[in-house]
Amino acid sequence: MKRNLFVLVLFMTLCAASSRAQTLFSQNEDVIPPELDRAYTKAMQYLVKSQQEDGSWPNQFGQEPAVVGLCVLSLLAHGEDPNSGPYRTTIRRGIDFILGNQNKDTGYIGTSMYNHGFATLALAECYGNVQDTRLGPALQKAVDLILTTQSHNPLGAWRYSPESPDADTTVSGAEMVALFAARNAGIGVPQDAINKALRFFINCQGGDGGIGYVGPDGPDSARTAIAVLVFGLAKQQKSAAFRSALSYLKNSSQDEESYYHYYLYYAAQAFFRAGPKEFDAWNAANMKSLTSTQADDGSWSGQFGQTFSTAASLLSLAVNYRLLPIYER
Repeated sequence: MKRNLFVLVLFMTLCAASSRAQTLFSQNEDVIPPELDRAYTKAMQYLVKSQQEDGSWPNQFGQEPAVVGLCVLSLLAHGEDPNSGPYRTTIRRGIDFILGNQNKDTGYIGTSMYNHGFATLALAECYGNVQDTRLGPALQKAVDLILTTQSHNPLGAWRYSPESPDADTTVSGAEMVALFAARNAGIGVPQDAINKALRFFINCQGGDGGIGYVGPDGPDSARTAIAVLVFGLAKQQKSAAFRSALSYLKNSSQDEESYYHYYLYYAAQAFFRAGPKEFDAWNAANMKSLTSTQADDGSWSGQFGQTFSTAASLLSLAVNYRLLPIYER
């Protein structure tokens, strides 16, 4: 009798373990829909063909280090080998452009903290993947500038320039994601810096959970998606701030004429951080929309130009591949 009871308990335990294992690893076994991969590859080809020799792109905002960084990320996110793969030249030209726009003394990249944040994110994701000895020192200087800028800011966050005495949630989101990526890459980022910035986002949250620009007034979907991502990266999914921001995001709609592709870039990651149920529903709608609106040349168009719109669209789809370190749960 005891033996039979032991066998029954053992069987039930193994079944439960098997069930947990299947849940844990089921996402890694998902097959990428062929229509998604075709659209993704077509868009990468557009970026390759339209890139200029100096590593930038010719159309609106294509000369900004932030946009160049997003293009580089969109290629890495597909799992392309940056050292010997077919997209290595495009990736390396992009890296050269970013490093060429970094102040060698201060570490500042470009002419705004928007540029600096996204370019730093690109350096962090390239570090350890791209064989380039310049990346480590450049990334460290870029992170140091973000931290120094924050330490001088009365609000503990960031705005347009390193000297800005005020802050907003869009620039601060770019710097925060860059810091999390740098930390993933092994660069030291004090927890106090993360905590101070999280407090700024909480102070910009309204009673409905939405996130405003410089305070709780005037929330929108794009800025709320930024906050959901930042709270998620900080492992704050159980916090009231995360839950209320996610609720706002799920119940809001993004106007396709206003910051649409910017929203897509952050919303994909925000819903991914929220969990499989939330992400799967949003992701299915996003894939359907983007595969049906892609131009014949592989690009997408938007208010910030084809290069940005294409890179942002790709990165919203790239969460399906889960190959960038910043896309790991």
